[in-house]
Amino acid sequence: MNQDKTFLGTEPIGLLLRRLAIPTVAAQIVNMLYNIVDRVYIGHMPGDGDLALTGLGVCMPVILIVSAFAALVASGSAPRASIAMGQGDHDKAEKILGGSFTLQILLSLALTAVLLLWGDDLLLAFGASGNTIGYALDYLGVYAIGTLFVQLTLGMNAFITAQGFAQIGMRTVLIGAVANILLDPLFIFALGMGVRGAALATVLSQALSCAWVLRFLTGEKTLLRLKRETLRLQPRLILPCVALGLSAFVMQASESVISVCFNTSLLKYGDDIAVGAMTILSSVMQFAMLPLQGIAQGAQPILSFNYGARNSARVRETFRLLLKTCLIYSVTLWAVIQLFPRLFVGLFNTAMVSYAATPLRVYCAALFLFGIQLACQMTFVSIGYAVCSIIVAVLRKFVLLIPCIYLLPHFFADQTMAVFLAEPVADAIAVTSTAILFAFQFKKAMRKLDEQGPKA
Repeated sequence: MNQDKTFLGTEPIGLLLRRLAIPTVAAQIVNMLYNIVDRVYIGHMPGDGDLALTGLGVCMPVILIVSAFAALVASGSAPRASIAMGQGDHDKAEKILGGSFTLQILLSLALTAVLLLWGDDLLLAFGASGNTIGYALDYLGVYAIGTLFVQLTLGMNAFITAQGFAQIGMRTVLIGAVANILLDPLFIFALGMGVRGAALATVLSQALSCAWVLRFLTGEKTLLRLKRETLRLQPRLILPCVALGLSAFVMQASESVISVCFNTSLLKYGDDIAVGAMTILSSVMQFAMLPLQGIAQGAQPILSFNYGARNSARVRETFRLLLKTCLIYSVTLWAVIQLFPRLFVGLFNTAMVSYAATPLRVYCAALFLFGIQLACQMTFVSIGYAVCSIIVAVLRKFVLLIPCIYLLPHFFADQTMAVFLAEPVADAIAVTSTAILFAFQFKKAMRKLDEQGPKA
């Protein structure tokens, strides 16, 4: 078993990153299909596809909140488990896994109750209008029932990747995404279920993925096994994990808050079509961000293991390669979106192409910088710098973007376009600030490792 896990500290960095990142990127792209395929099918529903798409867009803040709670546990616990493995403390790593599983079940039950009891109030507050609330309720009413599957799939799959089993992690989302792609047209069109059918397809697909994850983590091939005796919540182990995961939680939860701010502002200065356009723009941004997150997540086990083993040279080498890879991707995709915005909009709804093409260019104007943001953010998380991760997450969204959403329309004649402009303005400032903070903190962390020397 020791030989199986120490490859993270011995194999060439470039080979390791390809080995772990490629399946993880593929997994993220496939995972992205869960929601994006729903939007594509719903956007092309005959007659009312544009309103149905807008209704689904209003549900996105709720879906992001559910994902954020999964990230709260997984994004802190998986790196902590990797660090424990790097330190040779296998028992501690398994206790982190078991405690995280229990915590996610408790969070899932609480979230399900909230969505079923107050879902309509949430949707109205999140930008639903009289024309779109019906579609939003149809989707959320079904989606809420499957919250447990979503939580466990997203949360527990992180522990598979953290062990270095990136291909197994990819299969998790592949199973669900393929099922969703097949079930969506069956439920939406063939059975005439419309928006409810899209939600049901998503829930059933996540259930299949959840079953796959649990089967692996309780099987013989996993290094960290989910056992009954490790399911007890131990505050001394779980609370540091939650603290580390707060940055990922804030980032994803902030996406929910930001989505609400965008929806309500666009409804004020525009109309339902502006909110519908925002659904498309956020979908394209998701398409851009998830592969970046996959690259970063592929690097996480390497960074965490070698940081735990106090091998500063491999940590530095991994970060440099991660930054280079993320930048190449973000610059390339930014260029494609700027050149062909109508192509991306048309994937979701042909009626909105003329309206949404220019806003898409504006909204994604700073996308080329995101390679820096994601590389720094994941490295902070991987080496256990929870406070820095939280600072970066809070700065980008709460300190910068929200004020921009509400302030910029007062300075431009086209107030709707000013709302879209808030994203690149805030992102450019945030990435610059992140890079400066990282330069100081990473140098400090590596100097500390150099003083301690490699772990015997």
